[in-house]
Amino acid sequence: MTNSDYLLKAAIKKVTEKLSEILVEKIEEATNIAQDAPEILKKEFNSLKESIIEEASKMEKSENFQEKTTEDNYQNPKIKKALNEIEVIKNQIEIFNKKMNNQMK
Repeated sequence: MTNSDYLLKAAIKKVTEKLSEILVEKIEEATNIAQDAPEILKKEFNSLKESIIEEASKMEKSENFQEKTTEDNYQNPKIKKALNEIEVIKNQIEIFNKKMNNQMK
């Protein structure tokens, strides 16, 4: 065998050893990640669940505040009177529209 044959065989042997070593390391890393994945997913799911509950609570508080504000407005006599006047005007507009539609037919 010539020196170049030995060099070629040595290169192939060392590259094969290095690739095997890298492959074993990567398989070990993948195994560790696979073992940790359920715990990571569980933590992420719990975090998401807590965020959803927190957001729902904020939305509920906001809606309750809006309802209370609306109720307070209805108790205010000036606002109540204005709303009644708006309703009367709305009814008059509806009557007017019906008359106009009947005349156009």
